[in-house]
Amino acid sequence: MTAAIAAAIATNGRAAMLDHSFDPDHNRSVITIAGPPDAVLEAALAAAAAARDSIDLRRHHGVHPRIGALDVLPFVPLEGASMADCVRLAGRAAERLWRELGIPAYLYESAARRPECRNLSDVRRLAGSIPPDVGGPAHHLTAGATAVGARPFLIAFNVNLAADDVEAARTIAAAVRESSGGLPRVKALGLRLASRGIAQVSMNLTDFTVTPVATAYDRIAAEAADLGVEILESELIGLAPRAAIDEAVALHCRIARWDATRILENRIPPAASATHL
Repeated sequence: MTAAIAAAIATNGRAAMLDHSFDPDHNRSVITIAGPPDAVLEAALAAAAAARDSIDLRRHHGVHPRIGALDVLPFVPLEGASMADCVRLAGRAAERLWRELGIPAYLYESAARRPECRNLSDVRRLAGSIPPDVGGPAHHLTAGATAVGARPFLIAFNVNLAADDVEAARTIAAAVRESSGGLPRVKALGLRLASRGIAQVSMNLTDFTVTPVATAYDRIAAEAADLGVEILESELIGLAPRAAIDEAVALHCRIARWDATRILENRIPPAASATHL
């Protein structure tokens, strides 16, 4: 499925696919694209069409929450683009997802049209009970719906425990996530990775200038130590800005498979720097 989606993106020569990853337990691909706004939009719609045609949510299972075959479509401003540009792009993407592919959309973060949909986790929680912002009211039979947003750069950062103890992972996640009194701008879930026989604290750091990667890792390590659980390693999903992670942070946080290609700025071709999703 990831290969089909990547191939669809590659047909748009003006948008660069910077990175892609897949995890069998999450059953989820993360793909990073950069380029001029119109090129990124066309590549995103091509990816959405490929996902719609290759993923049937009625038979799709994974530990990560989702509302659609293309679960989230966030637009992030890089050099030469503003958040307002990304809000407009998100609106255009939502309209075309519905008009051309029959996939309804919820708009979130800076693109949100309703306060209850600003937070992505709230969109996932409410998607079955409130109508989409664009399209619907029913979701696509096999492809569900898509959350389309405009937001600052988010860092997807996971810490794997050296134990198959999902209750410990959930306890730690509750301690670190902002919504239950933990670290600001941190979202966290405790998950079991059955294919590896371990548990994971899966996080989104929505503002690394407020809670840096090392701060999140140190808090998890402390909580794990209190529970008598060791840390196996951590994982960066996708890319991260240079300001967020360097060699010293990667070593401190035991980030697996780390090298300089995981830095966003090292992957962006000069012609692709206008925006990113």
